[in-house]
Amino acid sequence: MRLTFAALATAVLMLTATGASQAAQVARVDVVGLDEAMTENVRVSLSLVDAIGDEVSARRLAYLVREAEDETREALEPFGYYDPTITVERTPGEGPVSVTVSVQPGTPVRVRRTDVAILGEGARDRYLREELAGFEPQQGDVLDHPTYEASKIRITRRLAERGYFDADFASRRVEVTRAENAADIDLVWESGVRYDMGAVTFQQDPRIIRPQLLEQLVYWDTGSYYHQGKLDRLRKSLSRLDYFASIDIQPHPDQAQGTLVPVTVSLTPAKRSIYTAGLSYGTDSGAGVRLGLERRYLNERGHKALAQLDYAQQRKTLTLQYRIPAFAWLDGWYTLSAQAADEQTDYIDSRRVELVASRSGEINDHLTAVASLHALRERWDFIEESDAGTVIEPDYRYATFTYPSLRAEYVDADNLLFPRDALAGDLELRGGVEGAGSDASFAQARASTRWYRGLGERNRLIVRGEVGRTFSGEIFEIPPSLRYFAGGDRSIRGYAWREVGPRITGVDGERYGLGARNVVTASVEIEHYFNDTWGAAGFVDSGSAFNDTPDWRTGVGVGVRWRSPVGPLRLDVAHGLDDPDADFQLYLSIGADL
Repeated sequence: MRLTFAALATAVLMLTATGASQAAQVARVDVVGLDEAMTENVRVSLSLVDAIGDEVSARRLAYLVREAEDETREALEPFGYYDPTITVERTPGEGPVSVTVSVQPGTPVRVRRTDVAILGEGARDRYLREELAGFEPQQGDVLDHPTYEASKIRITRRLAERGYFDADFASRRVEVTRAENAADIDLVWESGVRYDMGAVTFQQDPRIIRPQLLEQLVYWDTGSYYHQGKLDRLRKSLSRLDYFASIDIQPHPDQAQGTLVPVTVSLTPAKRSIYTAGLSYGTDSGAGVRLGLERRYLNERGHKALAQLDYAQQRKTLTLQYRIPAFAWLDGWYTLSAQAADEQTDYIDSRRVELVASRSGEINDHLTAVASLHALRERWDFIEESDAGTVIEPDYRYATFTYPSLRAEYVDADNLLFPRDALAGDLELRGGVEGAGSDASFAQARASTRWYRGLGERNRLIVRGEVGRTFSGEIFEIPPSLRYFAGGDRSIRGYAWREVGPRITGVDGERYGLGARNVVTASVEIEHYFNDTWGAAGFVDSGSAFNDTPDWRTGVGVGVRWRSPVGPLRLDVAHGLDDPDADFQLYLSIGADL
């Protein structure tokens, strides 16, 4: 039989039309009867979900519906459900197709027996025994495969961290008895020998720092037991130096000599000079500019230098700093600094030059200490009231103070840029003796603390406090830079910087801040973030700077928060409650919380 071209074309068109009429579009797929985690795992496992929005043939759709039951069953096994009841239904008739997968998980499989152990030298390792004791799932628990895998990976990683580089599985098996809804775990490692710390080699390209200097940061002895934490501490110490753009620390167990594992530290130098510039404005200081130059390394001995100028209409500061590495005892620095400051604001008239020599050191992972010696020369405008209650002409006072100080700073935080679980604080003690480099005797103690706590996924509570006290004769015998003030950002928002405290009216009618013997401030702040970047805040600040009796001031305000890569940007508007007619205060700051 012969077919004409017209007949053949007609047959093709009929077949095409028939196929089109049998095609269907998958409109939606619903999974019911499961919790959120299981539902999500089922959905990502269903081929039907991948076909949503596509035109599929009737044969293809039937196949996807049949496969849905097996795919659902397999997706539930990681959660310990091996015998669920599954019903897959699709909407009848023509048009877009909706499929509903109804699931009754049934009785979960529970762990009946566990044999989790480490053989060999690692069996005597106390820390590895603690890891084994914390293995999950334990006997009687639901056989949750993600939990099982996480525990297995954690112990395997812990073996490597503690120097058991030859560790391998002697047995790795999970047997499930479906009829009894029971599982037996058989998981055993053979640890092999524990390796020791070998020689550390520093590689710089190009060389900028003497290797002998960097070697002082290696605080362990060759031949001591291997532990990854030692290398992490070395990486942290190198990072704090700010000499290098990248730090790559690699142990080489494959090149071990006996049990000694050599370590290579590859370092890429950072840019030598850092230039900074910025504009500023403060209601008390006026418009200003900041210029800075920092040399990360001046020579192969690792010395650093810094020069910074803050020049505003009413406040000017020039700071020069020279730092020398001090690694022989603890991570830290010897620092020599000189600062000249001129402040002519509504609350103070002062000029000073201060020289400081200090030694900083890291006591442990959370505690840092700084011991320093200060030499201060200051001139300030002294104003006092006459017996008749009127004011007399201002009188400039001069003073020289040489005194030691000791400062300790504690930080325990989950994240330094944006902490949600953190406690930080500092304590400073300083004092001088009349006739021993100081024009008057004094002693001071000041402590502050900050507490951060996440509330849910989007909220954060911040509590801050400060207390300081001066022990001296007449408070006016010590210069303003050694007195206490309150007000401003990070103090009592709603008031200008140094506005809170004893004040007096000068002959020009201005209210001058005198500074106080004591200070107490506190703050409570709640932040709510609308997404991962933007948020809002509300806060209450209160406190006082006083000599005998506190005169409490309280400010309230709201703010906007933006999580930048270098820390939160904070824009706050606040108002003091003691004077309804007072101006609103605006604060803008950016940087890490800790």
